[in-house]
Amino acid sequence: MDSLDLINPATGAVLQGVPMNGIAEADAAIARAQRAFESWRQVAPGDRARLLRRFADVVDAHAEELAQLEVRNSGHTIGNARWEAGNVRDVLEYYAAAPERLTGRQIPVAGGIDMTFHEPLGVVGIIVPWNFPMPIAGWGFAPALAAGNTVVLKPAELTPLTALRLAELALEAGLPEGVFTVLPGRGDVVGQRFVTHPAVRKVCFTGSTRVGKSIMAGCADQVKRVTLELGGKNANIVFADSDLEKAAASAPGGVFDNAGQDCCARSRLLVQDSVYDRFLSLLEPAVKAYRVEDPRLDTAEMGPLISAAHREKVASYTAEGEVAFTGTAPDGDGWWFPPTVLLAQSASDRHWREEVFGPVISVLPFHDEAEAIALANDTEYGLSGSIWTRDLGRALRVSRGVDTGNLSVNSHSSVRYWTPFGGMKQSGFGRELGPDAVLGFTDVKNVFISTES
Repeated sequence: MDSLDLINPATGAVLQGVPMNGIAEADAAIARAQRAFESWRQVAPGDRARLLRRFADVVDAHAEELAQLEVRNSGHTIGNARWEAGNVRDVLEYYAAAPERLTGRQIPVAGGIDMTFHEPLGVVGIIVPWNFPMPIAGWGFAPALAAGNTVVLKPAELTPLTALRLAELALEAGLPEGVFTVLPGRGDVVGQRFVTHPAVRKVCFTGSTRVGKSIMAGCADQVKRVTLELGGKNANIVFADSDLEKAAASAPGGVFDNAGQDCCARSRLLVQDSVYDRFLSLLEPAVKAYRVEDPRLDTAEMGPLISAAHREKVASYTAEGEVAFTGTAPDGDGWWFPPTVLLAQSASDRHWREEVFGPVISVLPFHDEAEAIALANDTEYGLSGSIWTRDLGRALRVSRGVDTGNLSVNSHSSVRYWTPFGGMKQSGFGRELGPDAVLGFTDVKNVFISTES
């Protein structure tokens, strides 16, 4: 079995090697999960809920360990990593309530009684990206397990360590062997096997739109369920009537958080032309003050990019654009990149249209509400975005007019585990999180019982 050396993005040093599983190992893991499903689906709802709560408690007890591991493996700031470990705990606790509330309906019919049941699908394959390894894993496995499915999860090749530790903690919490398995490997090997293996009844994928299209096509061949959370090129729309100081102060965090490696990053900044110059004058000190430093430090707001190759990709965009101003980044080892603001010459600029996935903001002025909506919608993506205005009517009109799955008004918050999350257009389909996510891991079964003598 091949192995892959994992690199600390902040130092460039090798952390450890991780085996890259192949098709044989994937088939064996899926077979174990299929066998485990036959008993897991029969676990009483209250007992399944208690196991998930215990899993949440064990994660909580190891939250600092998980956070420190993520800092080393992914380069996340310690503050972000602590939030991410806590999010796994919170999502487990939230969906621990689902088994006892996963109720069907009784439908009035003639000649009998009609009932519906939410039946688990079976084995669920979850493919997790490298940018948020812990929370996105939890968004998939927590509702899937709550509904009575078993899970085989493939972490990203570069960032598998927290997922592997979560699998160990699941066993420590008492989940039966085979119910939750983490299987490192290449996407085109292990991930593709989730798509082609007939025992995997649903695939959840978070990653690029290009790969998502391939997964969707493969799942169609078996009429297999799929949830896709794909790319984003999100708009941050600032109207002249907004609190400009607050909008400018918050804009860097809306993009540079996690070094811009976030499909929800508000990387297209649309500013009304009457306040364009003033807004840039407010944005510049906020960008220059953004703290890019050793991610182990509590003061760090941004760490390094994930790899040298990714840094080169991000740099290719800034080399083409007109740089308005930049922040600072450490010199020396590690994959560091300074926060950068580019002035878009038109909506056809490459850095305006493509997902850079780095700490880069592209700025473009707009004239009125109609143009703002048109520019925001002029993209193949539709995942997230923000609107800044004091006019409630405008906030509602623009919110309804922008074709995106998640919007925030006077905020950059995209994710709350108790509300739905997902995209439109080529940002994918299906919804994670929220009260209804667990239903996406079930089939509705209808049963009619005749009462005629």
